[in-house]
Amino acid sequence: MPKSLNEYLASEQPPSVDADRSSMDGADGAYPPSEREPLAAHAPQRKPGITYAAQNKLPRLPIPELEDTCRKYQAVLKPLQNRREQEDTAAAVQDFLKNEGPELQARLKKYATGKTSYIEQFWYDSYLNFDNSVVLNLNPFFLLEDDPTPARNNQVTRAASLVISALCFVRAVRKEELPPDTLRGAPLCMYQYSRLFSTARIPTENGCQIAQDSGSRHIVVLCKGQFYWFDVLDDNSDIIMTEKDMALNLQVIVDDAEQTPIQEAARGALGVLSTENRKIWAGLRDVLTRDENSNNAECLSIVDSALFVLCLDYTEPKTGAELCGNMLCGISEVVRGVQIGTCTNRWYDKMQIIVCKNGSAGINFEHTGVDGHTVLRMASDVYTDTILRFAKSINGQAPSLWTSTSPDPSKRDPESFGDVSTIPHKLEWDMLPELSTALRFAETRLADLIQQNEFEILEFAGYGKNFITSMGFSPDAFVQMAFQAAYYGLYGRVESTYEPAMTKVFLHGRTEAIRAATLESTEFVKTFWADNSPQQKVDALKKATQKHTALTKECAKALGQDRHLYALYCVWQRAVDEEGAEAASSDGYSSPVEGSSSGMGVSSQRGGSISPSPPRSPSKNKDHNNTSSSPSHKPPLQHIPSIFADPAYDRLNNTILSTSNCGNPALRHFGFGPSSADGFGIGYIIKDDSISVCISSKHRQTKRFVDSLEAYFVEIKRLLRSVKKGEGTGRSRVRESEGERKQGKGKVIKADTQGDGGAISAEDVGEVVDEEEDEGLGGYGFFDAGMLLQALKASQEEKERPSDKAVGNARRAIGKKLRLSEY
Repeated sequence: MPKSLNEYLASEQPPSVDADRSSMDGADGAYPPSEREPLAAHAPQRKPGITYAAQNKLPRLPIPELEDTCRKYQAVLKPLQNRREQEDTAAAVQDFLKNEGPELQARLKKYATGKTSYIEQFWYDSYLNFDNSVVLNLNPFFLLEDDPTPARNNQVTRAASLVISALCFVRAVRKEELPPDTLRGAPLCMYQYSRLFSTARIPTENGCQIAQDSGSRHIVVLCKGQFYWFDVLDDNSDIIMTEKDMALNLQVIVDDAEQTPIQEAARGALGVLSTENRKIWAGLRDVLTRDENSNNAECLSIVDSALFVLCLDYTEPKTGAELCGNMLCGISEVVRGVQIGTCTNRWYDKMQIIVCKNGSAGINFEHTGVDGHTVLRMASDVYTDTILRFAKSINGQAPSLWTSTSPDPSKRDPESFGDVSTIPHKLEWDMLPELSTALRFAETRLADLIQQNEFEILEFAGYGKNFITSMGFSPDAFVQMAFQAAYYGLYGRVESTYEPAMTKVFLHGRTEAIRAATLESTEFVKTFWADNSPQQKVDALKKATQKHTALTKECAKALGQDRHLYALYCVWQRAVDEEGAEAASSDGYSSPVEGSSSGMGVSSQRGGSISPSPPRSPSKNKDHNNTSSSPSHKPPLQHIPSIFADPAYDRLNNTILSTSNCGNPALRHFGFGPSSADGFGIGYIIKDDSISVCISSKHRQTKRFVDSLEAYFVEIKRLLRSVKKGEGTGRSRVRESEGERKQGKGKVIKADTQGDGGAISAEDVGEVVDEEEDEGLGGYGFFDAGMLLQALKASQEEKERPSDKAVGNARRAIGKKLRLSEY
């Protein structure tokens, strides 16, 4: 039987960490210090391999100059403000530069000395101290394309194929054989891959923790709210089951789950508790684990320590919008007062692979330690591998995605597997009265949350990347201007807009905020909706997209304003929270170390921003909103700095259009919930000849917004063709621009097994970013699809071959053992 999570954490040697980091104060004593720290404290185990070969050469995230950040901050606010508000913000910024700003900048630099990243700990703190439900607030989703072989698009076959491919990815990461990501030959940080699997978000009274069982070798399967588990790897991280074995196990689980009436099963669907407020969930976990050796404690440990969770849904969503909603938050369906929807068939504290009855599949992931860019690579490789393995079952010469593969389980000596249990076991929780009551209330709150949100999709087939680039535009900037124009056409105003720019060219880089609403974009939308000529509208669009591209490149160099300002705010709040106003203003201040209790000093009154940026919103005292009246005799850091007290800071961070670009042929859709009550969550994929958009909101005319967006796409194409036709038949400036940009297109992220060369400087990073289109920088980038497209083409003429015979191994394990002999 697998060790409990606590046993693993207690027995393993701690991974190497920075010397100046300490454990989180007040954490559960069951976890040693090395595992109680937020992810910022962890470093992957170093073994010879290619995955992390370039880590030590990556430059650290630069801390921008204070004056530059303040200048950019004022610039991104201008489209959102009237003249009086701009003057107020300018005064607040000048006050900040003269008073608290330089001191906070100096403290930030001192704090960052010796750390991998100046923002990383603050980033994790903001996520881990988020108290509200993670559903629709933090966890994004991917909807995969269907398997190109229709016969394989049934639940059990598709799920078995995806799980085996996911395990191949796990093996490659653990053996450090996964080729590193690169951007035009420059390596990207691979740290997040070490935290992709066997992690769990653990709530406590003092905020959440991320625990990881680096020796995990089993998966958990959820079916109709019931929990099952079985081992899938040996101690060497080799796969111990064939795809046929996996399908057999999953079919056994589906059949067993159907034996329990769904309404009865719903009353014990403890996964719903993971959707609760985090403090409530922490208390309920205490109930489950109050007796360390109890059945509930062991069951919970099995779930926490699993590699990932596979959710087998019994429904078949009919529309794309329903599919997206199912992958993001599940479906709410109440029959005779009992919730029987797929929302009960989830465990949101871990990565989940979700497969519907008709084979539609997706991924819902816990977002604290990994960005969409990382999960996208995993999803892409998993989807590609499912096709390549099918091809290899017919033609043994078909290519493989992996450097090495597991030995064929059917040809191994069963004794070589070690102490494993490949037969599924059902976890049978002891439903204490307090758990039953809590489950009921958690479900009703979840149902409320689901009903408060709506989802609409646009699968625009009129054109895509090819047409946009042929017109001389950056695809990402072009689509961002579409969002601006569609929103302005509905509401007649410009709002705060967010798009993440990847900063993984730096060590432990995450994202920086691109503020898509600019003076140029504002001028464009006004020009577009006014009675102007096509040429005027197109010229305005060019200026707006060029500005967006320039901003994207700046943010990819980590030279935006949002992350820097947030770090300065956190440094100020740490000083006040830890030492009090008097100590915070003294000259003897010493920066707190990573992982200390001060890391929880970020305000808990946070918004629900998910993929874009850490959930945050500084608490403000109304008495301090007037920055001009602060008495000079008081300590300078006792009151909130003027730049953060200014209402403009809240306005900028109240994101109305929260957007993210995630491009990959393996995905059909990508999305997340809105980051504010009156905003939209917009996930989009720009494909060669189409554009897919998934939009969520709290019933803010989402369908109408989608219709407006589609109408804009049609109209702007008409305008572009009209202008191009008027330019004559000679080589136009648009065509010249296209020729100049051609070299920058194509593969953005690709395998790079070269580990040679010296450290990469910030100047080198700047050159890489400047040479690259914003296509690979804004949002989550567009991966090399060569292997995937080759596999898709090859699979069209191939048929499935039966897989090899299973090898099973029984032993004592937690839960009721299921019978395989009947199948």
